[in-house]
Amino acid sequence: MNIILVSSRLAKTRSISLGGKQIALALLLLMVLTMMLASALQNVLLRFAPESLSGAARTILLSGQEVERQKQQAYVQASLQAMAAKVGQMQAQMQRLDALGGRLAKLTGMNPAEFSFDKPVAQGGPLVTSSASDVGVADLERELKNMTLLVSDRGDKLAALQTMLMQNQLSQRLLPSVAPVKDGWYSSNFGWRVDPFNGQSAMHEGVDYVVPEGTPIYASAGGVVSYADNHPSYGNMVEIEHGNDIITRYAHASRLLVKVGQVVRRGDKIAEVGSTGRSTGNHLHFEVRYKGIAQNPVRFLKNAAS
Repeated sequence: MNIILVSSRLAKTRSISLGGKQIALALLLLMVLTMMLASALQNVLLRFAPESLSGAARTILLSGQEVERQKQQAYVQASLQAMAAKVGQMQAQMQRLDALGGRLAKLTGMNPAEFSFDKPVAQGGPLVTSSASDVGVADLERELKNMTLLVSDRGDKLAALQTMLMQNQLSQRLLPSVAPVKDGWYSSNFGWRVDPFNGQSAMHEGVDYVVPEGTPIYASAGGVVSYADNHPSYGNMVEIEHGNDIITRYAHASRLLVKVGQVVRRGDKIAEVGSTGRSTGNHLHFEVRYKGIAQNPVRFLKNAAS
């Protein structure tokens, strides 16, 4: 497009050539100016002369504002739905934490009345209001996101703590902590004594329970049977490995009820009392060894017969 400028002030005519890009830019600038003028005119008409407009004109002018208002309402509604979903997730996580807390309280022997996980946290205090503006949707979303992260973190830590407590409880079950017979009395304690066969001083590496023949012998802790056979000195003997280099021995039995490699739990019946091997009468010789060294069994037992 060529534009020729003619003026009495100019000695010569001037010619301006416009290409496609210049024409498109000019049209775009014209459209922007037109839209700005239309918007300004709309605001002026609605603010200063609303009563003088006809119903059709008012409808046309207000339709733009109605569309904008609907968009804002849709955004708020979507934000509220998203927050409601997050609140539901947090409630589910809180129920999980309550269940974990209850199990941990039982594992640790905590008094349920001291810390109840199924009741709201006790709170109170005077009401102190703030002059700050109301919290917006964006603020609520940010706080809910932070709370969700904190609840998830606490849940992971409680789960790890539960695992540790359960492992500790399992380790306690593998310690020889219950008496191998339900009744009976000690005829010989752990330590130095006079040997009943040769009258010399000798180390007694266990405790002897005097009970009738056939009395049940129970595993003092869970483990794996590593020996179940006749021994020259111990007679019919059962040996159980409990892990961590701890073993228990049950000697002079009249009958063995387990085999090598068998897994036993604490309290399982493994043999019956007798007087086999190097023995002067019906009794149970019970030993606890750590790394091959004899230990005083009474230190491990919860319910030692007297």
